[in-house]
Amino acid sequence: MKIHEFQAKQVFRKYQVPVPEGEVATTPAKAREVAAKMDRFPVVVKAQIHAGGRGKGGGVQLAHSLEEVETHAKAIIGMNLVTHQTGPEGKTVKQVLVEAGVDIEKELYLSLIPDRETASIMVIASQAGGMDIEEVAANTPEKIIKVYVNPLAGIQPFHCRNVCFGLNLPAPVMKEFTNLLKQLYQLFVENDCSLVEINPLVITRDKRVLALDAKMDFDDNAMFRHKDLLEFRDQDEEDPLDVEASKYNLNYINLDGTVGNMVNGAGLAMAVMDTIKLAGAEPANFLDVGGGATAEMVENGFKIILSDSKVKAILINIFGGILRCDVLAKGVVEAARNTKIHVPLVVRMEGTNVEEGRRILAESGLELFTAADMKSAGEIVAKIAAA
Repeated sequence: MKIHEFQAKQVFRKYQVPVPEGEVATTPAKAREVAAKMDRFPVVVKAQIHAGGRGKGGGVQLAHSLEEVETHAKAIIGMNLVTHQTGPEGKTVKQVLVEAGVDIEKELYLSLIPDRETASIMVIASQAGGMDIEEVAANTPEKIIKVYVNPLAGIQPFHCRNVCFGLNLPAPVMKEFTNLLKQLYQLFVENDCSLVEINPLVITRDKRVLALDAKMDFDDNAMFRHKDLLEFRDQDEEDPLDVEASKYNLNYINLDGTVGNMVNGAGLAMAVMDTIKLAGAEPANFLDVGGGATAEMVENGFKIILSDSKVKAILINIFGGILRCDVLAKGVVEAARNTKIHVPLVVRMEGTNVEEGRRILAESGLELFTAADMKSAGEIVAKIAAA
C-alpha cells in the first residue's frame, strides 16, 4: 500500500524524524490559509499523488507571497500531472502540500528496503540526492552506498558510521543523522514497510538534517496489524480494477496487454505471463485466484478481466491442487453464463480431478479452446489475440 507524501511525513513526525512545517490543502483558499499561518516565505506548493518526478512535471512550485501560493495551488489542483512514474495518462491532482521553504546546503538520498537475497534490511544512501536515483545507480554506481542490517540484531552504531562516512558528512551533522537513521529503521520495522525513501534528505546551512520528501510503501499482507495506516489508503490513486479485485481477495495487477489470464499461484502466474510474451503477445493482467479459490472467486475474476476493454482473449492455466480442476470448471461455466464472456477462452488444466474438470467444460456448450501444455496454450491465445 502506498501513501501520500504528507501522510508519510505524519508518520515521520511520530518517530521524531525531522520534516519541514507544512499542511495539506484541497483548495487554493485553504493553501493560502496554511501559508498565512506559517507567516514566512518562501513556501513550497507540492502536488500530492502516488508518483515521483512531480517537480519535473510542474507539480512543485516555489511561492514568495500569499498571492503566489494561491496562484500555484489553483494551477496544480485539478491538473493532470504526467511524470515518468504515472505513465502517459498521468494522474489528477486533488490536493497540495504547502510547506515551509528550507535554506539548503546539501541534498542527499536515503532509503530502506528489504533485501531478500541477503535476508537483511538494506540501507541505500547517496550524495547525489534530489536526482533520479535510478540514473545515478546506472551511470555512477560508485556514488551509491549500501549497508546491510541483520533484522534479528537490528541497526547498530557501526551501520550508522558506515553510512555517515560513506556520505562524507561533516562532524556537526553526524549525530543528528545517526539519530534520524535509527528512528527511520525503527519506523520501517514496526510498520512492516516495503520501502521508506527520502529524496532529498537535506542538510541546511545551520547544520540541521531534514526530510524534504517522504515516500513509504507498506506490505499489504501486514495491514491487518495496522488499522491506523489503513486510514491513509487513497483508492482514487489506485487502478480501479485493482481496487475491485481487492474486494474479493484476488491478487490482481492491471497491465497494458491484450491477453487476460487467470492462474492459481503467483509463481505459475509469472510463468504464464512469460509464456504469453514468448508467444508474441502481451499479458493484460496478473491474476492469482489463490490455491483455495471458490467458483464465486473465479466468476469475480472473470468479471474483472472482462471489464478491461483491451482484453481480446483469456487464458486460464490451473494446476489442480487445493483448487480442484472440477471446481474451476464449474466456476468457468457459471461465470460464462452470468457474465456473458464475449472473447475467446483458452483453458489448460492439470492435477486433481482433471478428467472431471475437462468433462464439465466439454459438456458445457461453451465455445473454448483447450491446450495440453503451457507452450501450446500461449501459442493459441497469442494467435487469437493477434487476429
